[in-house]
Amino acid sequence: MKPLLAHLRLELTLIARNGESLLLTLGIPVLLLTFFATVDVLPIEGEPINFLAPGVLALAVLSTSLVNLAISTGFEREYGVLKRLGATPLGRPRLLAAKTLATLAVEIVQVGTLWILALALGWDPNPKVGFLAAMVLGTIGCAGLALCLAGSLKAFVTLAAANGLYLVLLLLSGMVIPLTQLPGPIQGIARALPSGALTEAVRGSLSAGGAVPGRAWAALVIWAVLSPALAIRLFRWE
Repeated sequence: MKPLLAHLRLELTLIARNGESLLLTLGIPVLLLTFFATVDVLPIEGEPINFLAPGVLALAVLSTSLVNLAISTGFEREYGVLKRLGATPLGRPRLLAAKTLATLAVEIVQVGTLWILALALGWDPNPKVGFLAAMVLGTIGCAGLALCLAGSLKAFVTLAAANGLYLVLLLLSGMVIPLTQLPGPIQGIARALPSGALTEAVRGSLSAGGAVPGRAWAALVIWAVLSPALAIRLFRWE
C-alpha cells in the first residue's frame, strides 16, 4: 500500500506542477463554460448555462482521462520511465492503479470547480444517480483509448493524435454545439462515440425531467469494455 500511495502522491504532484496539464484539465473547461454562458452565441433555446454545464462536465472527463493521460503516459513510455518503474517494488499493477486513482482525483477537483462555477452562473441542476455511473463509464472508456494511443505510438505521435482526437470528439459530442445542428448521418456517428454518449448521459442525468436514451448507456458500456480490452492487447511498456 505504501508504494501505491507514494506513487499516487508523485502523480498528483507532477500534474499540479505541469502548466499544460492544468490548462487542459481546468483552464479550457472553465474558459469555455464562462464564455459561452455569458455570450449569447449558441444556437439553443433557454438559458445557455443549463445546456453548457453538463457538456463541460463531460468535457472535463475527456480532457483528463483521454488527452492528459495519453500524453503523460506516452512520454513516460518513450523515456523508459514505465519500464524502470515496472521493475521496481511498486510493480506494474500498482503503477496502473496509481495512474487511475490520480485521474479520478483530478476529475473530482474538476467536477467540484466547474459545478461551483456553473451554480454561480445561474445553473439549477437536478442530479440523479446516473450522473456518477455516466462519469465512471466515460472515464473508463476514454482512459482505454488513451492507453491504446500511449502504448502503441511514439510519444510525439501520441501528442498529435490525442490533441486531434480531442478536437474531433469535442466538435462531435454535443458538449458545446448541439448535435441537432449537425447533418443527419454525422449525428448518428456522434451519438455512437464515447464523447457523444457521455454528454447525452450526463445531460439527461442532471436535467429536471430529463431522461438518458438507452443507446447512450449501451454505447458507454460498450466503450468501457472494448477500449480497455484493446489497450491490454496493444499496450507495450517500452
